[in-house]
Amino acid sequence: MALAKSMALFGRTRALESEIDEFLDKISQSSLLFKHAVLIYLSHGCSDDFCQKLRQVNEWESDADHLRRNIEKQLYAQTLIPESRGDVLGLLENMDSVINHFEGTLWGFSIETPEIPDEFREGFETLTNMVVEAVDALVLASRAFFRNIDAVGDHNHKVMFYEKEADKVSSKLKKAIFGSTLPLSHKMHLRSFVEHIDEVADHAEDVADRLAIYAIKRSI
Repeated sequence: MALAKSMALFGRTRALESEIDEFLDKISQSSLLFKHAVLIYLSHGCSDDFCQKLRQVNEWESDADHLRRNIEKQLYAQTLIPESRGDVLGLLENMDSVINHFEGTLWGFSIETPEIPDEFREGFETLTNMVVEAVDALVLASRAFFRNIDAVGDHNHKVMFYEKEADKVSSKLKKAIFGSTLPLSHKMHLRSFVEHIDEVADHAEDVADRLAIYAIKRSI
């Protein structure tokens, strides 16, 4: 029954399915690029390589916006999948905001150039890894929504797992920062960047919660 529902969603709209795949590819690629950019910053600061990664995320964010708007136009202009249109639009808008979180966090590094002491770099790296894992699982869950509705729950479960791991790392890292001998202003600056990164995983969890509801609606 689930397979039938999946095929019905895009049975006559393969071009649209291809565009949604491309849109989700942009999310996945931006996730990897975000990870590389943060690791570069931790090692070399706001270097040319970091700035190049930031520019690429900006470009992919613009590409994703263009794809999302084009998909929305097709859904309305061609009266496609009317029974699931609202859920698809909601999913696309929420997924698009994931790239916005990536972009905003990297811009924060670029503008504020926080000084991250060596003792905290491993914590920032681990946190970034957990966040990226959460987003990658969310992308897989979103693909499953269109292709194999039964698999959405499996991927969403991983989103929840990595979000909780990110929270643990975030709390541990902030505790270490405020237990250090750094000036209070430096501690607060570092805390804000821990929270900026962690918020990406929080947002991924929020999207996964909504996606679970969309999946239930399609399965009924």
